[in-house]
Parts: sequence; structure tokens; C-alpha cells
Amino acid sequence: MQSNNKVALVTGSGSGIGAATAILLAQKGINVGINYSNNESGATSTATICESNNVETLVVQADVSNQTACDSMVEQIIDKWGRLDYLVNNAGISVFSGGTDLDTLTDEDFLNLYRVNLIGSFHMAKAARLYLKSDGHGAIVNVSSISSVTGSGSSIAYAASKGALNTMTKSLARMLAPEIRVNAVLPGVADTSWWTKGIGENNHQNLMDAFKQKVPLQEVCSAESVAETIVWLLEGAKHITGETLLIDSGTHLITFQP
Repeated sequence: MQSNNKVALVTGSGSGIGAATAILLAQKGINVGINYSNNESGATSTATICESNNVETLVVQADVSNQTACDSMVEQIIDKWGRLDYLVNNAGISVFSGGTDLDTLTDEDFLNLYRVNLIGSFHMAKAARLYLKSDGHGAIVNVSSISSVTGSGSSIAYAASKGALNTMTKSLARMLAPEIRVNAVLPGVADTSWWTKGIGENNHQNLMDAFKQKVPLQEVCSAESVAETIVWLLEGAKHITGETLLIDSGTHLITFQP
């Protein structure tokens, strides 16, 4: 079946930035593939909200660290709609170890984060590239992090995986041009459940309060504000590729780091 609507696939779209991006795309009349690894209820909820905007959705469970699973997910998208215009590589994981004790990180921590945060995005680009190229105006946005340029954040392993993602973004932008643009967004502290799960509700709120007091814009990014930038990079930004764009309320201008 060939859809007249454009089609986007958003990995890790059961909550947070991924869910906000899927919903915003749906509000713009774009059919959305919604991916999850473990959060089925969240993905279903995202789909329900998207469909309230009179678009179609497809919810697919897949672990992006597995190339076969990524290939299958893209094939399901093509079977349903016959096209794929946009890919958002949002699926990601972390381990919260802080930055003071190297002994809290294991080899497996690094490998797990790289499998999902870096190799998962590679798998998805590889699986989707032929379809994204087909009309000459495809776009990929990788969701990185301010940690990729500061080296701070939840763990060294997380920051390193996102730094590698930035580099791969530039490599893919060269390789997939001119038919596909590839960019990355680098959110700073965003007020999502990701922090609550990692450091607890009280620490989450303390971090948000400290952030607002320190950063130039005195605001915390929301999932929705990051989604707005992602969708702009997909739909507009026709001469932008290989870019890594900070969305951090000016955090990079000061010494404060979460």
C-alpha cells in the first residue's frame, strides 16, 4: 500500500522525547511508526494520541541493538505504507554511575550502551537508507546529548557513546548525501522521567531547580521543545546536514554541569 501521507519512524517512542516527537509529527499529518523495547504500554499510549490527529500508526517492538530486528521493523513500515521519509534514532539507555568512581563502571556497561546508543542508530540507518533515498528528500535525526561534548552526565560510558554518535552523524551525512540529510540534536538537562528513573524523584527535582538557577535562559528543556527542533530538522533545514545542535538553555556557556 502506498500512502499519500509522509511516514516517519521514531525509535524509543514510548515516552519522553521519542513520544513527544511522534505526537508532533502526527499533528503535522505524518503517519508514524512507534518503536519500543520494553515499554509496551507507553508505546500504545503514544499511538492512541497520534491517531487522535487522524493519522495512522504502527507499533513495533524491536531491540535496535539487533540488526535483524531493525531490518524487520523497517520492512513492516514499508509493508504498511510503502514508503519511509523520516527516521529519528531516539532509543537510548544509560547507567548512572556519576563521575567520581571509575570502579562503578564495567566493560559490559560500556558494551551495552554502545550497542544501543551507537550501533543501534547505525543499524537503523542501514536498514532504512534505501527507502529514505527513494524520493531524494529523506532525513535522519540522531538524539545525542550535551554529555557528548562536556564529558559529564550520568556516566562516562554514556558520554562516550554519545560522542561516538556525533562522529557517526557526520560520517553518515557524507555517505548518504545528497538524498538524505543526517543531523543530531544534543539536549541538555530535559525534564523527563529519564532522570527520575535514574536518580530518584527528589534528586531529579533538585537537579531541575539547580539548573534553572544557573543557566542563562533559566529554563529546563522539555521533551516537547526538543521534539520541535527534531521535527524542524526533518521537515525544514533543507541545507543543513552533518550538524550537531545543542538544545541546552545555554548550559555550554557556563561552568555548571549536571
